[in-house]
Amino acid sequence: MTTISYIKIYGPPVMKAIRELEKIAVDMPEVCIMDTVVAGVPDYMTAFSDPDYTSIYFTQALGPVEIEVERCDTIISKSGQKLGEYDFFFEWFTEPKMEQLNELIEKIDEALTPLGCKYTITTEK
Repeated sequence: MTTISYIKIYGPPVMKAIRELEKIAVDMPEVCIMDTVVAGVPDYMTAFSDPDYTSIYFTQALGPVEIEVERCDTIISKSGQKLGEYDFFFEWFTEPKMEQLNELIEKIDEALTPLGCKYTITTEK
C-alpha cells in the first residue's frame, strides 16, 4: 500500500509554492510527485514518461537544476492517484519513517516561509 503526503497550499503565491515543492522533490529520490501544474499537462503520463521532456520541464520551471536521467524517470507519479482538493503530493516509494516525514516538513517550512504562504500536510496510506 502506498503512502502519500498531500499538501494544500494557502497562498498567494501558490505557483511559487508549487515550484518550491518541486525543487524539494528533485533531491528526494525516495518520493515521486504530482501537482496541479503537472496534472494540467495534456496527456501528462505520456509526456513525463520521456526523460528528456521531464528534464526540460524541470529546467524551465525551476531554473538551473541538476536532475539526473534516472530521476527524470521516477520523479512524476505513475500511480494514477488523484490530487483531489490538494495542490501537491509526495508519494513515498517505501513506508516513510517518522524521521523522514519530519525532515520533509522541515524542508517545506524552510522553502515556503519566505513566500509568506501557509500549507497543511496530510499523510495517508
